[in-house]
Amino acid sequence: MQQQKRQPELVEGKLPVFVFPTELIFYADDQATHKQVLTLYNPYEFALKFKVLCTTPNKYVVVDAAGAVKPQCCIDIVIRHRDVRPCHYGVIDKFRLQVSEQSQRKALGRKEVIATLLPTAKEQQQKEEEEKRLKEHLAESVFLEQALCQPENRIASSGPSLLTVFVGILCIAALMLPTLGELDSLVPLYLHLSVNQKLVAAYVLGLITMVILRT
Repeated sequence: MQQQKRQPELVEGKLPVFVFPTELIFYADDQATHKQVLTLYNPYEFALKFKVLCTTPNKYVVVDAAGAVKPQCCIDIVIRHRDVRPCHYGVIDKFRLQVSEQSQRKALGRKEVIATLLPTAKEQQQKEEEEKRLKEHLAESVFLEQALCQPENRIASSGPSLLTVFVGILCIAALMLPTLGELDSLVPLYLHLSVNQKLVAAYVLGLITMVILRT
């Protein structure tokens, strides 16, 4: 005789809530971002009621702030920023999604989503691109360090390899190039390096110097 599946006991506040994304970023200069969508997933075998709360409800409009999600389905919750002003730049607001079983009132689970208003998307993109370039330069430096310090099964030479000397000359040339922001330089603008790029060049040059001293 086949036994019936028993639904596990649901403890108040312990049910995992699945929502994406977990962070909303609004940009003042991009009206397309003033409307964001939260997707609430229900992977369970029973329906869920949900309710959206906010720490600053006067700044946002939440379409369908309460409703239900069928079992193993999802629903989109539209959130609009309606108070885009400079005084709100950088302020972190919080949304809380509470879910409960349709036949109960107690909240079985909660999930917080933070929301931030930034002045422009360009600054954020430039910051992310700069961080990405710095990570790439550091990864190249680590690779070069491993390549220079790796022992080779060959006859020891009387001095550093041509590759080591060539890389060292490139690093010295990079350090001699002007830094971004120097306006009185005769060197073309595309040859100006950022401070992070010069730091990477100095780091690599230091590694090469150590290798040359050991040979």
